[in-house]
Amino acid sequence: MKIRVRFAPSPTGPLHIGGARSALFNYLWARKNKGTFIVRSEDTDLERSSRESEHNILEALRWLNIQWDEGIEVGGEHGPYRQTDRLGLYREYTDKLLASGHAYYCYCTEEELEQERQALTAKGETPRYLGKCRQLSAEQRAALEVEGRKPVVRFRVPDGQAIHIPDQVRGDVVFESNGIGDYVIVKSDGIPTYNFAVVVDDISMAITHVIRGEEHLSNTPRQVLIYEALGSPAPQFAHISLILNTEGGKMSKRDGDTAVIDYQQKGYLPEAIVNFIALLGWAPSGEEEFYTLDELANVFSLDRVSKSPAVFDRHKLDYINTHYIKESSAERLAELALPYIDELGILPYEERSAEQQQWLISFINAISEKISHLSEVKDFIHYFHGDIPLEPEGEALEVLKGEQVPSVLTLFREKVQGTELLSGETVKVLLKQMTKELKLGGKFVYMPVRVALTGQMHGPELYDIIPLLGLKNVLGRIAVTEARYLS
Repeated sequence: MKIRVRFAPSPTGPLHIGGARSALFNYLWARKNKGTFIVRSEDTDLERSSRESEHNILEALRWLNIQWDEGIEVGGEHGPYRQTDRLGLYREYTDKLLASGHAYYCYCTEEELEQERQALTAKGETPRYLGKCRQLSAEQRAALEVEGRKPVVRFRVPDGQAIHIPDQVRGDVVFESNGIGDYVIVKSDGIPTYNFAVVVDDISMAITHVIRGEEHLSNTPRQVLIYEALGSPAPQFAHISLILNTEGGKMSKRDGDTAVIDYQQKGYLPEAIVNFIALLGWAPSGEEEFYTLDELANVFSLDRVSKSPAVFDRHKLDYINTHYIKESSAERLAELALPYIDELGILPYEERSAEQQQWLISFINAISEKISHLSEVKDFIHYFHGDIPLEPEGEALEVLKGEQVPSVLTLFREKVQGTELLSGETVKVLLKQMTKELKLGGKFVYMPVRVALTGQMHGPELYDIIPLLGLKNVLGRIAVTEARYLS
């Protein structure tokens, strides 16, 4: 059997982490089995769907390097791949169900349906449609249409049937048909509902496996009944667990960033996001925790997908992203960091000189082990750029009150002015010379220099800071510190 899987987002907003994980698991399953991965658009929510959202979702998938073999913008023999372009096909399948008696027209008004819901609720029963229009004659239908009523199409749910869903993650899941009620498959405007359209799409695209979020499990019995009515075998299902926040609740905007683009804009690397979301609900067989996309495709399996909810741990994401930052070249990181530096107006985004480009690469080298995502470069730029240090506070200010500080800064100024090339190595030598000449411990030399140059007691190494500041800025910062705190 040729494996064919799909990711079918509704283009009503950005690609969220849960959707990205579903796309990734489908992609990995296809690659693992040399199958086909399809991306299509469920855009029948006409009010909320947009081509802009669709484009943003596709761009997010491409950013993650999740490439599809067939579907939107790629094409294929099972298109079109937008539901709004497939309305004629849905009509054909609707006619089949109506002709076979598995579906019927329903003329109930919203007011009548609401009264029915309230009556069932009052009796403590689950609200469902009770089949008022199930047995309408042609004359009754004609009379209702004369009244101007526009019918929906409902699926006729069989009575007393146990609906078994063999799920590759959850085992055999059973639903009772009596609790479902006849459900709408085509709305009065002719637009199919999700449960109907998704079945028609999966049949016509020969989908073999449906890998999706656990929230879709409750929809599955309705879909299985449609497969049976159409005489088509259902695909194999695998419903992956919910993603929870660290407090055990379902992830939402209240928990912070939930969309892939949020992490892209913060400067997370795509390979880190892929690695992280792969581990949300799936566990490898070994102890390894870092995987490339190709490596994931080799080791991924549905039998290691957990039934238990996954927890979105931002600290784990930062840990993984830090690993990939360390693994990346400074040249790549420099390009990715440019938008954040550009926000500060420090370097031109384009047409940088060779000297500016080298400064940028050296800056990234100096801080790459101290950041968990690239937008944090803005938190470090003040160490390396400009002729005015931050104002010291608290303990840092106390450092400048040491009796040795004036002589330390005077000697430091003389040393840097007498150094032809300020490099990391020459700065190390210079500082060691100062401790010997002043007969002071390193703390009493290095700390005043650090506070004078940065206004802070902690941060990147001085031998990284000083060469990147350059002689002019170093002297400017020393002069500012002396004027403010030592005069």
